[in-house]
Amino acid sequence: MFRLLICAFLGSGLGGVLRYLVSYWLSRINTATAGSFAALFPWATLLVNVAGCFVIGLLYGLIDAGAIRLSDQARTFLTVGLCGGLTTFSTFTHENYLLFQSHAFGIVLIYAAVSLILGFACAWAGHAVATL
Repeated sequence: MFRLLICAFLGSGLGGVLRYLVSYWLSRINTATAGSFAALFPWATLLVNVAGCFVIGLLYGLIDAGAIRLSDQARTFLTVGLCGGLTTFSTFTHENYLLFQSHAFGIVLIYAAVSLILGFACAWAGHAVATL
């Protein structure tokens, strides 16, 4: 059990660092479009959440298809840790709250719908790629 906790801890740290780097990189790009829809839309969170959905779908698809065999430690590191640390429901919810507070109701609806639809599609695509 202790090994699995360490794997989750290390994977979460790596996933969190990757999420921070994506957010930092995209925030530097968005400063050029201040005040526009592109600048208001939470691109970084959408990107990491959708990417995480694809990766976890791919991993579990490969595991289910028997294409890869992972130890409990490797599976915990990659799924619970890396994908869990990379993706973030709490940030997604907070960003929607902030958009709602600023009366950007259209962006709230677009962001929530696009996140859900793309997240599901990417998880499905990950499974589909795994079975090719």
